[in-house]
Amino acid sequence: MRVRVWGCRGSLPAPGPETVRYGGNTSCVEVRVDDDVVLVLDAGSGMRPLGRSLAVDRAEVIHVLLTHLHLDHLQGLAFFLPFWSDDVELHIWGPPSPTYGLGERVASYVSPPLFPVPLSDVPSRPIFHDVPDEPWMIGSTLVAGQPVVHQGPTMGFRVTAQERTLAYLPDHEPSLGVDLRQVEPDWISGYQIAQGADVLLHDAQYSDDEYGDHVGWGHSSVDHAVAFATAVQADRLVLFHHDPAHSDPELELLLDEARSSWSGSLPPVLAEEGMVLDLGPAGITIDSPHSMPASEAIPIPE
Repeated sequence: MRVRVWGCRGSLPAPGPETVRYGGNTSCVEVRVDDDVVLVLDAGSGMRPLGRSLAVDRAEVIHVLLTHLHLDHLQGLAFFLPFWSDDVELHIWGPPSPTYGLGERVASYVSPPLFPVPLSDVPSRPIFHDVPDEPWMIGSTLVAGQPVVHQGPTMGFRVTAQERTLAYLPDHEPSLGVDLRQVEPDWISGYQIAQGADVLLHDAQYSDDEYGDHVGWGHSSVDHAVAFATAVQADRLVLFHHDPAHSDPELELLLDEARSSWSGSLPPVLAEEGMVLDLGPAGITIDSPHSMPASEAIPIPE
C-alpha cells in the first residue's frame, strides 16, 4: 500500500511563505494498492494537483471516500480533472443521512450559485454510495468506515491491504467529555477504526493551550492525538489537519509537544504535502520532502 499526502491543512487553505514546508492545501490523501484502482481520502483543495497527476496516469477507476461534507473536505472535487472525464469510472462514498442522499448533498455545492455547472452535467457521471455499516472490498483492499465525534455526520476510515492498515481520522474529537487515559477503549470514538493501525493519520489541530477555547468544535489537541494513538496502540502517529493559522515553525513546536509525551518507540511526525508512506510486507517507510532528507527511510520493525 502506497499512501501520498496531497493536502493536510484543516478548515481553510492557507498558502503562503509561512506554510510552504508543510503545505497549505486541505485534506486529500491518495492510496494505491491495485494498479488499476485509486482510492482518494477526502476531496479538499489538495485534490486539484492529485487530479493533474491522475490525468497523466490515465486512471480508469477512482473511489473517493469522503469523511464528511464540510467545505475543506469537498472544495477540490469540482477542480479534480477526472471529475470532468467521461473515460473515468468515478465512485464517491460518504456518510449516510436520513434526509438527503449523498448525491443531493454534493449537488448543493456543485451547482449554481456556488459553482457554474450543475452536477447533472458533469461528464464522469459519478456514482454515489452511502458508507455501509460493514467493511467492504474495493479491488483487493478492505475498507471500513464508522461514525466518529465531529460536527455533523462524519466518518473515520480504515484501509487494509497486504497485512498493513492505515487509519484516517482527519476531523475527530475523541476527548470530548472523556479522559482518554482513563476510559475503557470501547467507549473511545474511533477506537475500532484505528485499533492496531500501522499508520494513523489523526487530527491534531490545536496546541493544548488553544484547545480550551475550542472544546466541542470537533478537533483534537496534540495531547489528545497522542493519547488516542496510545489507546488504540497505533505504531506510527502522523499529525494531520493543521490549523490554517499555524506557521511551519509553530507546527514544529507542536511536534516537539507531541514527542515529549509519546511513550512509543517510533516518534510522531507531521503530515506534509508530498509525504509518501509505503506500507509493505517488510515494513513501512516514510519519504518526506522537507522535514527529513528525501532519501531517509524510517522502518517500522516487525
